Amino acid sequence: MKIPDRASRNPATNHVRPPSGSPSPRAVDAALLAVAVVWGSSYLAAKEVVTTDSVFSFLVIRFALAAIGLAIILAPRLRHINRTESALGVIFGTILSIIFTLETFGVTMTSASNAGLIISLTIVMTPLLEQWVRHTYLPPTFYGAAAIAVVGVGLLTQNGGFATPSPGDLLILLAAAARAVHVTVIARLSEGRTLDSARVTLVQLCTGLLVFTVLSQISGRGVSEVATQMSTRSWILTIYLALVCTVFAFFIQIWAVRRTSPARVSLLLGTEPLWAAAVGVLLAHDPVTTIGVTGALLILFGTNWGRLIDNRRIAGMPTPTTRSPKPSRNSSRL
Repeated sequence: MKIPDRASRNPATNHVRPPSGSPSPRAVDAALLAVAVVWGSSYLAAKEVVTTDSVFSFLVIRFALAAIGLAIILAPRLRHINRTESALGVIFGTILSIIFTLETFGVTMTSASNAGLIISLTIVMTPLLEQWVRHTYLPPTFYGAAAIAVVGVGLLTQNGGFATPSPGDLLILLAAAARAVHVTVIARLSEGRTLDSARVTLVQLCTGLLVFTVLSQISGRGVSEVATQMSTRSWILTIYLALVCTVFAFFIQIWAVRRTSPARVSLLLGTEPLWAAAVGVLLAHDPVTTIGVTGALLILFGTNWGRLIDNRRIAGMPTPTTRSPKPSRNSSRL
């Protein structure tokens, strides 16, 4: 969502100037790569814990743990939260609840590697949505990159032989589109405003928690039933998803973006689908076929080519004297 403040930028290069006493670039890169790895592992972790009839109750538990963890860390800053941060957090959190609903249902119906690869289409969907909303310019090569990624998804969904894509694959595809909406809405509504991204994120989590609590009362098994039937392993994985994949990852992004360039943050976090595929194949023994591998490679190539094209486009844009920081393509990832 944010974060480098304007004072930390060198106006001549528009790169982030690291604070004094900063860790080495390798340490920053390693931390960002760690976030990409835990995000990549989150699909299999969720798949191991959640079932179709426990999605909403599982999300209640996950969001409650994440919200409590973040609230404890932010306690001294919470008294300064303002109406704008609260209102925007509710809006962003409502969209976030849609993302997690689609993504979590989807991961119960498809493989962890498929989920991690298909969700990466957010990278090419977001600039396309921004072009439609903001009338921005995209180079013709970007459409080529997007087309390659889409072909890759088509091949990936035929991993087990040519057939109709699974419902899980389609739900993850919708989740990728919802992520693009989330990033675009954050960019549009945050523009010209000074926001504390941590407090806004906490409101998002609380909003999602409220939405999932209501839905858990009318669909699937209840929270108490799911919680009491969870094994020790399931609780460990849920805590991992809530605290490591959400709270830890969020603060590493804030910490790292002040110490390296936004393009480098985006590039390193963009390795998430690669780790998702690796975890799915190595730990869950997801099937490996020539068609599936070809599709995965096309997705990785298309999305990363599209990312580089979009980063160059953004780098070439004039920087206004006053604007709110542009959200990362990964800012909807909690």
